[in-house]
Amino acid sequence: MKLSSFRRTVAPVFAIGIVVALVGALLVGCSTPGKVQSPVESAAAPGSAQPSGGGAPEGFDRYYEQDLEWSDCGQGFQCATAQAPLSWDDPESDPIELALKRKPAEGDKIGSLLVNPGGPGGSGVDFVEGAVDMFGEPLRKAFDIVGFDPRGVKASTPVTCFDDARKDEALSKDFPPGEEGFDARADEVRAMGEACAENTGELLGHVDTQSAARDMDMLRAALGDTKLNYLGYSYGTQLGAVYAGLFPERAGRLVLDGGIDTTLTADETSAGQAVGFENALRAYVTDCLAGDSCPLNGSVEDGMRQVRGVLDAAYERPFPTSSDREVTQTLAFYGVAVTLYDEQSWPVLTQALDEVINQGTGDVLLYLADFYNDRNNDGSFNTNSTEAFRAVNCLDARGSEDVDTMLAEADEIEEAAPTMGEFFAYGGLSCVDWPYPVAEQEYDLSAAGAPPILVVGTTNDPATPYVWSEGLAETLESGVLLTYEGEGHTAYGRSNKCIANAVESYLIDGKVPEEGKTC
Repeated sequence: MKLSSFRRTVAPVFAIGIVVALVGALLVGCSTPGKVQSPVESAAAPGSAQPSGGGAPEGFDRYYEQDLEWSDCGQGFQCATAQAPLSWDDPESDPIELALKRKPAEGDKIGSLLVNPGGPGGSGVDFVEGAVDMFGEPLRKAFDIVGFDPRGVKASTPVTCFDDARKDEALSKDFPPGEEGFDARADEVRAMGEACAENTGELLGHVDTQSAARDMDMLRAALGDTKLNYLGYSYGTQLGAVYAGLFPERAGRLVLDGGIDTTLTADETSAGQAVGFENALRAYVTDCLAGDSCPLNGSVEDGMRQVRGVLDAAYERPFPTSSDREVTQTLAFYGVAVTLYDEQSWPVLTQALDEVINQGTGDVLLYLADFYNDRNNDGSFNTNSTEAFRAVNCLDARGSEDVDTMLAEADEIEEAAPTMGEFFAYGGLSCVDWPYPVAEQEYDLSAAGAPPILVVGTTNDPATPYVWSEGLAETLESGVLLTYEGEGHTAYGRSNKCIANAVESYLIDGKVPEEGKTC
């Protein structure tokens, strides 16, 4: 998922760390006792080419029974647009659009596999193109791989807030530390909320995860499947878990990679991410110091302090670049954090730190921050992930806005994560005076009655710490935990053959990994 830090004044989260490995190329040339462990029966039954229409809530038949008109959109992909109701509580509410893109099965099809890259705010339409290269051949042969942009995201009816110039300003803005910066932070969030409400309209109050999960059930029916087969990364695990909680009887084979513990509060999520990124940075520093060209020196603790010194220096005097832009502390933080999603990007962080420490300039850090924020050189943005991230999170859950509580929690976070913790504090300010209230929870956290659900956790995942995958697998009545011992965010498609075989055997054959399986 994206960083839950308030510092992301309008923040995204990339679901899957393999995306970050692209940066390097551009720059440098198991379950608990009592869980169901039997194979899934008929979870991926062959689907009809026609919509199944099954399970439509009263009044919503036209959405469940809609015919998706697929057209060729290049390189073997097909695209379509589905309609969904603005509100799943009102059949007469205006329709919105959901963008879809699929790669048809390369062999004997057994159904559709819906995929989500995380966020919230990640584009499944964009993701599915790269996913085809990440996924193993057996999976590509067995399923139509279907990506979709959830409500509010990019090519679907989108959340719209600031114009590009104002968004750029928000993403680079620094605030005074501690209570001194509270008012300025709150004012920035209010300004964003007002802009989102004005430019998005009623949709802003209906982009919660529960509504997106109901959209997925409608898509299941429109795709002709009796049960939903699904692979979700990072925030996509929350979306999948909510789906299972709403529709346990329609859950097919669900893989939740990089789990989010759905029992955690917003404040606990921020604290967990702070520790996750601290641990990932420590792993990087340890690796860097063991090499020959590391700009850091001394012990690992010395190296951590030096990285923190870079971040502090950017606040006192932003680093100049070869453009007319400077690297603020906020941008420097994004530039460091984005490389921790995948260990293949660590050499790029070394390059960025070397430039800052030895030359005093921040071109590489700025490039990395722009990569994270989906910003182009001309100041435009490729996606609305920043806006969608804020809008979805503010409808799903909010942290405490009590000043004393925030200050106490900030002290705890910074004690646990001295280098990165400051950037994850004061989360209660992230949704101050947001125009719409938190959505009422309507789903069962345990997803009682669902078939085995595979949760995949990476032991040193910065964005979704391993303990969250443990917690999600425990919370789900039929959760089964598969562990990848390694670095980076998520596992399937970026780890090893052991994980690939386990995930593909489950999705294709319904074979559930044995208890405690570790790769």
